[in-house]
Amino acid sequence: MTRFALTFVRHGETRLNKEKIIQGQGIDESLSETGFKQAAAAGIFFNNVKFTHIFSSDLLRTKQTVHAILEKSKFCKDMTVKYDSRLRERKYGLVEGRRQSELRAMAKAAGEEYGIFSPPGAETLDQVKMRGKDFFEFLCQLILKEADQKQQFSPGTVSNCLETSLADIFPLGGNCASKFNLDNGTTELAANVLVVSHGAYMKVLFEYFLFDLKCSLPATLSKSNFTSVSCNTGISLFIINFEEEKVKPTIQCICMNLQDHLNGVTETH
Repeated sequence: MTRFALTFVRHGETRLNKEKIIQGQGIDESLSETGFKQAAAAGIFFNNVKFTHIFSSDLLRTKQTVHAILEKSKFCKDMTVKYDSRLRERKYGLVEGRRQSELRAMAKAAGEEYGIFSPPGAETLDQVKMRGKDFFEFLCQLILKEADQKQQFSPGTVSNCLETSLADIFPLGGNCASKFNLDNGTTELAANVLVVSHGAYMKVLFEYFLFDLKCSLPATLSKSNFTSVSCNTGISLFIINFEEEKVKPTIQCICMNLQDHLNGVTETH
């Protein structure tokens, strides 16, 4: 079996988040003062975690968030971030730069639900899903290839206990599993991946994990909470397992939209 940890973080707050204005891909807004504080708090939360790969959307608000996280890191400060356009927020077309209330009104006028409505020029949810699926499959193949090469050239080499640095900060929490429950404790994590992305995009990708890949959830986490939009710098952790006889990976959600690091940080959803 090959396993790796996959942590998602939504970017910090922007002024337009606070004002409930849709940014999508066309409005490349900077983090607000609160957003920088949130990102720094996430960095402090992760400061002892050893990441092997770091990916981010190439939009400004995610770039600033991942930079703030790495600035606090003891182990990853000088790591190269791979910016990937497949991690961008959903494209909202005509309504980018306009208030969420306008999108709601347009959806109502069209007789469609707000969450699935696609205004003119926007990506459909299926298009966002295909972007997310493409990135996830690319990531899985990358980790499997690297794990195979390590085994080939360094057989018997033990990893640097990547799970230990995660277990130290993910043992308990409101939306976490009661224990850091890794199904097969004898198999070391092959990689520990950090991804910084966007709320609507992550919601669609997590729905793919849940409904297509049958992601298992902590007992305390409902499907509705799992598929809700994350708060700014909300943290979600998954363990991805590949078994030799299976074509698709199995996914275990350890926590969803963790906000413990935001205690004491003023935030606006």
